[in-house]
Amino acid sequence: MVSRKSADPGEPTEDVVQLWRQSLPDERMAHLIRVTSRGFARALQLRLSDHDISFGQWTFLRILWERDGLTQRELSVLAGLMEPTTHTAILRMEELGLVTRRHLPGNRKKLHIFLTDKGQALQDVLVPMAEETNTLASAGISKADIKTTRRTLLKMIENMAADEARAMDQGLRVASTREIGKRTTQAGETPARKPVKTKAKPARKTKARIKKP
Repeated sequence: MVSRKSADPGEPTEDVVQLWRQSLPDERMAHLIRVTSRGFARALQLRLSDHDISFGQWTFLRILWERDGLTQRELSVLAGLMEPTTHTAILRMEELGLVTRRHLPGNRKKLHIFLTDKGQALQDVLVPMAEETNTLASAGISKADIKTTRRTLLKMIENMAADEARAMDQGLRVASTREIGKRTTQAGETPARKPVKTKAKPARKTKARIKKP
């Protein structure tokens, strides 16, 4: 059931939808995918909100339902997020009783993330909501077109992954938001002015006054 709450100023109105229909057909593929992804996320979040689960938490739950016991790094890679972001989200999910972190026997270095009974039980509740969202998005599209779209997107993912692998071979990597922020701050800083040294003025010589008798 979708939550009935006050309208979000960012929600698409009929005018905005009409504008999309006119402009998006000629847009770049990256933008089309971004707009579609945003629509999927908002539609699913409307449904997750009834269970006080955020879209970000859903992302990690979905992965852990398939592969429980991953490390934070492994979870970050599969979610396509930076480790600091994953760390913050997992701490919150631990507070909510959805996951627990613990060391495996013989390895005190890495923490592995496991679903609790509460987190595991949400699978039967939340997955149907995701399936409903996919059905909603696919309305009016033939099975053949869906199959072609899926094949095309998978190829695009493969192409972009190959591009990132080549960049990493050259020593490049995706910088975190924090790193970019530091660079921007440093670039905007101006070196402090050095104090100007001034020569001390010589003291004035004063003639002693001789009092007249």
